[in-house]
Amino acid sequence: QVQLAESGGGSVQVGGSLRLTCSVSGLTSDRKCLAWFRQGVGKEREGVALADVDTYYSDSAKGRFKISRENHDTLVHLQMTNLRTEDTAMYFCAAISRRWCREYYLSRWTDFDYWGPGIQVTVSS
Repeated sequence: QVQLAESGGGSVQVGGSLRLTCSVSGLTSDRKCLAWFRQGVGKEREGVALADVDTYYSDSAKGRFKISRENHDTLVHLQMTNLRTEDTAMYFCAAISRRWCREYYLSRWTDFDYWGPGIQVTVSS
């Protein structure tokens, strides 16, 4: 059984930083895609960053966010810097088993098999 759980969210002021962590269990396939999505109030769910062998970022995240993996993909981090108010959202960790992914999966959240419950990030000024 695959389970994902996010941690590390909270409130921060504009320009600050946060690091989110996704704990992944039960995802044993060699091929996989790990990703971060977010959804703000009144907004559509959007991809922020994803990783398989390589990493990819949304235009908004490029230069500010970094996705990384450790412990044989049981931990997936999203380091966020220079945060803006528009980064305020519920952030979700997601995964696809038995497949690689590419940049276009940032816009295809329905293709992801597994999801964490989400964690709130609030950026205020």
